[in-house]
Amino acid sequence: MSSFLGEFFGTLILTAIGVGVGAGVNLSKTFSRNQNWLFVSLGWGLGITFGVYVAGTIGSKGFINPAITLGTALCGLFPWGQVLPYLIGEFLGAFCGAGLVIGAYYAQFKHAQTEEEGNTVNIFATSPAIEDHKFNFVSELIATFIFVFILLNLGSFTTGLKPLIVGLIITAIGMAFGGTTGFAVNPARDLGPRLAYALLPIPNKGDANWKYAWVPVAGPIVGGFLACLLKVLV
Repeated sequence: MSSFLGEFFGTLILTAIGVGVGAGVNLSKTFSRNQNWLFVSLGWGLGITFGVYVAGTIGSKGFINPAITLGTALCGLFPWGQVLPYLIGEFLGAFCGAGLVIGAYYAQFKHAQTEEEGNTVNIFATSPAIEDHKFNFVSELIATFIFVFILLNLGSFTTGLKPLIVGLIITAIGMAFGGTTGFAVNPARDLGPRLAYALLPIPNKGDANWKYAWVPVAGPIVGGFLACLLKVLV
């Protein structure tokens, strides 16, 4: 239960902060409208920092990312018996974190009646700058591979200042690779909020872009697995 709760609340914090940044920079009638990409990358980096702290304190390893959970399990670095509660906690936490943002920005969603006013699924989930799914997949794979491989070489990353280092890694990944696909790097962080956008009563919402949804799920999972495999081999 502590593993589930740690992953749930850690991912909830990560997603609430990250998606909250997305809402702030996209929706009209916010003070943070049209901030730059560094603002977005730093927001997600801080989100994962605080999410890892919360998850580790409650009792999980602070993965808050199915790409890490599955990658480490597939390579024998994490027990399979804990995979399911971790995954459920991660996806459910991401969904609920997105729900908190909907509540916080409900008036802005209600005011923004068109995509031009920022009311799109891009607040919640990623989309490519150039839609080419095979290269979008490769971009997500590479970004996640680098992120997870660095992470695995930190040792335990839930104590001391290490969660801050994890956040700085995500900020760097966002600045380096986020311009192509919005750097999901985490299937739960994309699929959970995308599902929340599709199911929850958001005023004036548009399409959830399900045709693209497989990319930010499959790319990070493969990238995470390859990073874990390399860690085992070296």
